[in-house]
Amino acid sequence: MKKSLSIAASIALVFSSCINDDDTDFSKDKDISALTFTKLSTSTNGTGDEGFAEISAYDAKTKKLFVVNPNEEEISVWDISNPSAPIKGASIVLAGIPNSVAAKDGLLAVAVESNPKQLDGQVVTFNTETQAQENSYSVGALPDMVTFTPDGKYIISANEGEPNDDYTIDPEGSISVVNLEKKEVNTLFFGAFNGQTIGNDFRVFGPSASLSEDVEPEYIAVSDDSKYAYVTLQENNGITVVNLQTMAITNIYGLGVKDFSLPGNTMDASNKDGVVGNFKNWPVLSFYQPDAIAYTNINGNDYIITANEGDARDYDGYSEEERLKKVTLDPTVFPNAEELQLDENLGRLKITTANGDVDNDGDIDQIYGYGGRSYTIWDTTGTLVYDSGDQIGKKTLELNASLFNNDEGETDGRSDDKGAEPESVTTLKIGNSTLLFVGLERTGGVMVYDITNPTAPTFVDWIFNTEDIAPEGLLVIPGEESPNKENLLVVTNEVSNTISIYEIK
Repeated sequence: MKKSLSIAASIALVFSSCINDDDTDFSKDKDISALTFTKLSTSTNGTGDEGFAEISAYDAKTKKLFVVNPNEEEISVWDISNPSAPIKGASIVLAGIPNSVAAKDGLLAVAVESNPKQLDGQVVTFNTETQAQENSYSVGALPDMVTFTPDGKYIISANEGEPNDDYTIDPEGSISVVNLEKKEVNTLFFGAFNGQTIGNDFRVFGPSASLSEDVEPEYIAVSDDSKYAYVTLQENNGITVVNLQTMAITNIYGLGVKDFSLPGNTMDASNKDGVVGNFKNWPVLSFYQPDAIAYTNINGNDYIITANEGDARDYDGYSEEERLKKVTLDPTVFPNAEELQLDENLGRLKITTANGDVDNDGDIDQIYGYGGRSYTIWDTTGTLVYDSGDQIGKKTLELNASLFNNDEGETDGRSDDKGAEPESVTTLKIGNSTLLFVGLERTGGVMVYDITNPTAPTFVDWIFNTEDIAPEGLLVIPGEESPNKENLLVVTNEVSNTISIYEIK
């Protein structure tokens, strides 16, 4: 779901774990902590309001970087033949607002929403060299993310199908698959699941909505063999599976909840407690509600990784969002309700009113929040393999307390509202190791983890730059495709409108 942000510009410099300038071969007996992350360049894609730089895609044939620029309804184009000195070229002008972009073998795909966005959108393709339009494909309402399958045969679009602000029109969420050889589109809907109970805290809660209307596909990951796509349904707290061989949605699974009363799942739940990093356990269950998702194979096993940002529905016609102090807690379940509802405790925590009234008597029997404040590794059936618990918050507090849950220059300002908000994830193979990159939308910067052992990841680094505010998109360019033959990380930042390129050695 697109949303407006305003993040502080008071940011720390890059935190490097270990400096090593030689060309190290990271085989299985090497220490991944010897990696360095060196900023090669930061480019500004627009000035003034936010929204000039969101998602990016790289084309190895032309060495061009294509950046979603919704404010100017275009795709900004940068020549990064020399990643230390990118050169801005002629933009690709669009007839609508772009939400996502992907590139593969000289072809660019752009997801473009319609006006109003409840109408079917478009996936428009361009030649990356000439930048001339090649085709336009009609897809579902509000295409929010687009990607190619690894074999290059298909373009997949996650069509969010958001309601209008009055919540009087709620188009069905859908997933469109463009067959590039046949130039055909197959748009898949969720009608077959209407009336079913998905379970495991999967949410269907829009006013009078069926499941097919309520689902809002957000982000896509595709298996290496191009056989399956895994799509987050963020507001619904679920993931759906698309079989690309049969062109069918084969499964939906709920992701369950994160229990913040358990050890390792502490959180700072208040921005008005006078304490920065006041980590405590609380009687709160929180929906994971992932935004971005990534696929990786480690030692022959398939995994999907989610950034558990959390997201509430908050429209003029319907809103589920409320602060805990403004609801009535069941006095039997919460005999200490008055204490819990103080601002310095849970009073300011944003919760949902769509869930929690278990016995339908008008009060809250179970407190439900938004997001996991974490990243999670799952197997491809939705079984939890590892969750980072409270590590993101505690690590940012340890490395730079002034940035902890930062909001508009206010340290601790987002503690009552989803914390650091992990939004984007991507992976990179280096030798026999697998790195995970997690973008923090509010706190800022990119956390780096070694997930070679998926059940016990280790922290590697926090990449941060004073010029970058609110990372929206992460893009890894492997050395064999990159312009300087080194592994690169491209970070596009929604609020500062900047594009930063880091070299990983």
